[in-house]
Amino acid sequence: MEFHSCPRNHGREVPAAAGSVLCGPCIRQLEHTLRALPELHRECLHHIQTEPRRRNPTRVSGSRRRDRLNLSAIDARNNIVAILESWSRFAAERLGTTAVIRSVPHLTRFLDRHLDWLTAQPPAADFADEIEDLRLELLNAIDPEAGDRAVPTRACVVDGCPGTIDASPQHHNGGRTSVGCSSGHSWGIREWLTLRHLLDQPRTAAV
Repeated sequence: MEFHSCPRNHGREVPAAAGSVLCGPCIRQLEHTLRALPELHRECLHHIQTEPRRRNPTRVSGSRRRDRLNLSAIDARNNIVAILESWSRFAAERLGTTAVIRSVPHLTRFLDRHLDWLTAQPPAADFADEIEDLRLELLNAIDPEAGDRAVPTRACVVDGCPGTIDASPQHHNGGRTSVGCSSGHSWGIREWLTLRHLLDQPRTAAV
């Protein structure tokens, strides 16, 4: 009988499960991780805007709280949809099935339903690695023990602008909140839920 080992990093040879590229423990972990992603994705939404931790918890009377956008949380939520959609499309095209709705719960259920087929395909190890990476990325974005960090900055997304964007929302009269760059461009908070798209291509400033 020909012996096939699981291609993932185990530190030793582990036999693949019958009819699969992966070993039994990897398949079970992959199934568990897939089913956990929707809840992590929902939880991540609550961490998009965070209050920085203070070493001294005493608040000075009249001082303004300075919230920050958690760019890691925004990136993680965008990444998970893109990666799950890519693997779902891969399976749907080869199995001749209908494409699923572009939402994390629908995509994970689709992948879970076809997990036996996916783990038998040549890129099964890549699939397992990417799903695990998504879990870790979401957990890192949610982690309440991250501690104090410098405010994240990014190059302005407006074509030709030399400014930088920080993740500290600016509060305006009337309750409006925006994020701006050092050159004066600004965007409403809702626009930053599509941060990855803004970073991938230049766009016109909202203000």
